[in-house]
Amino acid sequence: GANFYANKLAELRADATNAFNDLSAQSVGDTSAMAEMIEGVFSAVGKPNERVKASRELLFSLKTTWRDSTPTGVADGEGLFPLGVLTQANRGYLTAIGRQMNGCYSSGWYDASAVMMRRFLEIVLIEAFENKRVAHKIKDGSGNYVQLTDLIAVAVKEPSFSLSRNCKKYLPQLRNGGHMSAHGRYFHAKKDDVDRLRQGCRIVVEEFLYHAGLL
Repeated sequence: GANFYANKLAELRADATNAFNDLSAQSVGDTSAMAEMIEGVFSAVGKPNERVKASRELLFSLKTTWRDSTPTGVADGEGLFPLGVLTQANRGYLTAIGRQMNGCYSSGWYDASAVMMRRFLEIVLIEAFENKRVAHKIKDGSGNYVQLTDLIAVAVKEPSFSLSRNCKKYLPQLRNGGHMSAHGRYFHAKKDDVDRLRQGCRIVVEEFLYHAGLL
């Protein structure tokens, strides 16, 4: 019924369901154990005293054993780039890429994070060229956009941008970091490798978002 205990039971079920979904991709043993507990608590044929005992065990496990087993989300201010800036830019695809980049970084997948950073950089550069109505300068003979190295070469000389000194300095560093993670056969990025790119990523991306008319 609609009472305090019914509401607490509903909250417990929601917490258990979310934890179960998170654990499903990680530990088969934990998933099986949680599934048994959930069945014991919410089964229609269970005895009241057994359900009470099972609910206590489930609540205890959710607050202890499985508390740190579920992946934590990436807050807007964490990771390599603040998602609040991308929200201000009002482009869903930019926010999606930023979340993936930050998520990879927070999960310790540093090569993946650097590759997503490279993709992120390519997109904001193209957005800036399109906004300035000079996108033709970064297209090949077939009308396709050129690769990142050529994008950067054109961008640093583009008079309508007048890029800052720091932006010009960090552009090749970001490119090289992404290239090494994407193509370096024996290279595996470490946290320090990506951390060195963090400031440059913030400076370069925000500057090109400004030129793209998104900030």
